[in-house]
Amino acid sequence: MTVRAPAVPVLTAEELRRFCDFLYARTGMQFGETKRYYIERRLHDRLAATRSASFADYLLRLRADDAETRAVISSFTVNETYFYREEHQLRCLSSSLLPEIVRTRGAGDRIRIWSQPCSTGEEAYSIALWLLENWPLVDAYNVEIVGSDIDGDALTAAKEAIYGERSLSRLPETVANAYFEPSNRGRRRLIQDLRESVTFRPANLVDRGSMKDQGFFDVIFCRNVLIYFDEDSRARAAGHLFDNLAPGGFICLGHTESMSRITDRFTVRRFPDAIVYQRPSA
Repeated sequence: MTVRAPAVPVLTAEELRRFCDFLYARTGMQFGETKRYYIERRLHDRLAATRSASFADYLLRLRADDAETRAVISSFTVNETYFYREEHQLRCLSSSLLPEIVRTRGAGDRIRIWSQPCSTGEEAYSIALWLLENWPLVDAYNVEIVGSDIDGDALTAAKEAIYGERSLSRLPETVANAYFEPSNRGRRRLIQDLRESVTFRPANLVDRGSMKDQGFFDVIFCRNVLIYFDEDSRARAAGHLFDNLAPGGFICLGHTESMSRITDRFTVRRFPDAIVYQRPSA
C-alpha cells in the first residue's frame, strides 16, 4: 500500500499577482514572478500556520485578519543587522551632526534621533551605546532615541534585547562587557538601563498616518530599506521622512542609497565621515 503525501497547493499567476499587490500596498516592497520561489516558501508556512486549504482561501483571510496581515508582513521583511553597522555614520553623528544641532540648543533641551526601520533593535541601541562612549555632551541634553519598524515581531525582539555572537561581533569587547549581561548559551542581554534608553514604536514608511504620529526628529537613520521599494514607493517614503525631520535635521541612508536620485527637497551635506541629507532650515 502506497501512502501519498498531501498535495502542496500551487500558487497561480493570478494569486501571485494579487498577493504582490496586497504586500506592495501595505509595505511599498515590490515582488513579482522572479521571486516566486521566495514568495511560495513563505506563503506555504503561513498556510500551514493558519490551516488554510488553499492560497485562494488564505488571500481571502488576509483581507479580514489584521493579525495575519502583520504576521505575513513580518515573514517578508529583512532583518539583517548588527551593532555598529556602518560605523562611519555614527562617527559623523557625534563629530559633526550633533555639534551642529546643539549650536541652537540650550543645556537640557531635547534632541530626538530615530532609527526607522530599526529591525530587532541593534541599530537603535547602537546609537545609544555610541553616544555614551563617544559624545562628551550626551548628559548635557535630553536625548530621546526611538526605534520603529513595520515588523511587530522584530519590535518585540528589540524590546527583549537578547543578541547572539554575530550581532555583537563588531562591538569592542570593552563595550560589550560594560553594557551586556554575561553570556547565556551564546546569547547576551543588553543591561536594563540601556534597554530603557530607547523607545520602540510601530511605523510604516509608506503610511503617512503612522509616520506623522511619530513627530519631528533632529536625526533619522533610514538605512538599507529604500532599495527594496520601486520609484513611486521611494518617493512616497522620502516625502514622509522629509515631513518627520525638524527644519535643519539630518537623514542618514545606507551606503548604496542616494536621496538625490529620489527627490531634490534635501540638501546634500558632505562631512569628513559621511554624506548625509539635510532638510533646509527655511
